[in-house]
Amino acid sequence: MSGRVLCISTIPFRFHSISKLPSYPSSNSRLWFCGNQNVIRMEEQGFLQASEAVVADTDLLKKKLEAMRLSGPQKLQVIADFDATLTRYWIDGRRGQSSHGLLKQGNPDYDDKREELYKYYHPLEYSPTISIEEKTKLMEEWWGKSHSLLIEGGLTFDAIKQSVADATIAFREGVVELFELLEERDVPVLIFSAGLADIIEEVLRQKLHRSFKNIRIVSNRMVFDDNGCLVSFKGKTIHSLNKNEHALDMAAPLHDQLGDVNGATSDSASVRKRTNVLLLGDHIGDLGMSDGLNYDTRISVGFLNDNIENSLDSYRNAFDIVYLNDASMLGVVKLVHQLFPVGGI
Repeated sequence: MSGRVLCISTIPFRFHSISKLPSYPSSNSRLWFCGNQNVIRMEEQGFLQASEAVVADTDLLKKKLEAMRLSGPQKLQVIADFDATLTRYWIDGRRGQSSHGLLKQGNPDYDDKREELYKYYHPLEYSPTISIEEKTKLMEEWWGKSHSLLIEGGLTFDAIKQSVADATIAFREGVVELFELLEERDVPVLIFSAGLADIIEEVLRQKLHRSFKNIRIVSNRMVFDDNGCLVSFKGKTIHSLNKNEHALDMAAPLHDQLGDVNGATSDSASVRKRTNVLLLGDHIGDLGMSDGLNYDTRISVGFLNDNIENSLDSYRNAFDIVYLNDASMLGVVKLVHQLFPVGGI
């Protein structure tokens, strides 16, 4: 094996190798794992290329990869969180903004009121002493109050566009390549967010400058009047604890908002028939995004962006693959390439 392998474990370890994954002609490398942490750095071909990655159960991952490869792209759907998953966690040494946190109403009093709600409810969201039932009620309460403030404060679509233009937010390297690759293979991408669909769409519009017919946003959607003022929200509220495929019927194709007339790749019914899932998230709770879907095989990819020392064990036990230190999306691009090489479709 050529190239370098760097283990970041601080305890003595031994190297172990596994044979290169079967039936992937684009892969010329073997995977090497080290110590109890299974942390590797690859600089060869493969979906762990040039990234620090953690794989807790290599045998299970190989079985999942083979099952997905045999089923083909027509059985695959991708479910992705937005903030700190598709977008970068750090930007020029600063913490990147979330799609919800970047919003400025143009009315400082109402921005302050929403910040006060955040300071009150956010600790409750992660409290270990509050039951999930009670947390769900609290989240519904928080989202409802926040949405009311946006309406009461006179939010406009122009304010959304300006907020995105002024924001510190950017996509991970490789996201565009991933979207293009999945579009070529007619694989639907569902972007799940407890934030605001209109803001996510504006971020995609301003940062990518194009649309993808296979992308759908599963998030809270605003209704504006003829003057561009927010008047209401569509459907049921999607918050941090119900962000899953039960909310799929609320999704709308991104191309509808961006003027793409080619039509959506998949409707809700056909998406649900795709029983293999590639799930991308940055929190363990994001694994719940596939709740409500009767999938056959799911490969979960976690991005552990910060606080690695304290969170690594829980992430590697929860996700099939974990990328560390605000990694690029290029590893996932390689994974899809290896699952469905151009000549194999």
